[in-house]
Amino acid sequence: MALQPVRRRSVPDDVYEQLLGELVAGDLAPGATLPSERRLAEVLGVSRPAVREALQRLSHAGLVEVRQGDATTVRDFRRTGGLELLARLLVRGGRLDVAVARSLLEARLRVGPIVAELAAERAGADVPPRLREVVAALEEDDDPVRRQHLALDFWELVVDSADSIAFRLMFNSLRGAYEPAIDALAGLMAEEVDQVRAYAGLVDAVEAHDGPLARARAEALLGPATTALDAALDALEAK
Repeated sequence: MALQPVRRRSVPDDVYEQLLGELVAGDLAPGATLPSERRLAEVLGVSRPAVREALQRLSHAGLVEVRQGDATTVRDFRRTGGLELLARLLVRGGRLDVAVARSLLEARLRVGPIVAELAAERAGADVPPRLREVVAALEEDDDPVRRQHLALDFWELVVDSADSIAFRLMFNSLRGAYEPAIDALAGLMAEEVDQVRAYAGLVDAVEAHDGPLARARAEALLGPATTALDAALDALEAK
């Protein structure tokens, strides 16, 4: 075991997190200007280099435009941001953004079957046995939260087998947005994670290198929970 000393968050990290929170909250419209480095440093009680580093990170993330000797301008994150913003956008100000939640469900339902199809076409001989180990653990475990984690492990293997960096990064972002809500979603996700035979059927399709069958079985697996979650969002929106 090679443990490393735990590092404390740096001042630029804290500045970045605060500014990022303000930007995704929607209070600053695209084209708006941020206060000067000097003013931000005064308000936050930090050094100007710390502010400068945070602004550069925001610039690299496509959230602001920094011009030397000029104002820092807010950009439209919907046009310039990346997948890493999903988790931030899902819950803002302590409230779930229903529109973002719906878009995540849509992405999950549309992308999952495509990834399964690619996995069936590209998976090596070692993949099906590893998937079956996860399915066996899923069958033996009756804890709804642990079952969700096992389901994520299952899809982790499927995504890796698809061998697509774009889908890999997309999965990372979707998982990052989903994991904080696992406990709350246990009841709704039971319709999916209890389908042990459906997971096993998907493994059979992957092992047979049958892409269309894998896609169809993934759609059947992901569909019920998507419907249940969508209905829950309808009820939340009605309130």
